[in-house]
Amino acid sequence: MSPLWRDQIEVFFAPGRLDLVRSKRGLKPVQLPVVTELIHNTQPGQPDWLQPMQQLERILSESAGTGMTVTLSNHFVRYVTLPPQTEITTPEEVFAYANFRMREIYGTRVDHWSLSISAWSPVYGAICAAISQELLVKLEEAAKHHHSKLNGIEPYLAAVLDKWIKSLDRRKSYVALVETGRICVALLENGIWQSIRNQRVLQDVADELLAALDQEAVLSGEKEPVEQVFLFAPEHPALTLPDDSGWHMVPLQTETVTVPMHYPIPVSNKVKEDACPA
Repeated sequence: MSPLWRDQIEVFFAPGRLDLVRSKRGLKPVQLPVVTELIHNTQPGQPDWLQPMQQLERILSESAGTGMTVTLSNHFVRYVTLPPQTEITTPEEVFAYANFRMREIYGTRVDHWSLSISAWSPVYGAICAAISQELLVKLEEAAKHHHSKLNGIEPYLAAVLDKWIKSLDRRKSYVALVETGRICVALLENGIWQSIRNQRVLQDVADELLAALDQEAVLSGEKEPVEQVFLFAPEHPALTLPDDSGWHMVPLQTETVTVPMHYPIPVSNKVKEDACPA
């Protein structure tokens, strides 16, 4: 089937939910409403991605022949920054550098991960993301089995940065991406990504976000009396920090640069809820 006529599905893939938008191609392309499927994890000891994967398989069985793009929740991704190194220039050298940086932090777990690297610059460095090789294989197999074309798999943080990078201050920007159960905080300084913190939310999201921001600011060595943080939290539209917290929040999403439809937002009563089989 020609890609021009293949329906397209955009998927947000998270531990407890799938969000999908299907665009029907043809003479008059039509974008269908968002479908959100909530998933109750009932298999202790299994990977967090197993049941969302089963749900996605079912959806693809009813949508054979589509093109598919997947945005992966930060629950399934690990990140490291790659500080600039002027002597590193070839793709092979960049990959070896990324592999070394990952192993410094995560050890032998990297043996079971697939690495992806943003555009490398010897002057500004890059970001490396890692996902489970098994998850990657399952996504590729599901697409092939249902005659779908897998157009791409992108980590949530990478997708947000790609879309909003021009909104950031390259001199210094904290970026906070908040989703259900997870916070990701990144620091850009002088065009170089200095750090990325990707952690679970165990209790109150505002308290833990403030603690994570304060820790990153202290580690940077240059905490200003009031720092600016670019916030992306479509699942938490009411999220705020205290006025005296030392942080000024700037929403990334605006009227001109809106949130992609398949990104997760608060669940309403109209959402379709579907529990996966055990």
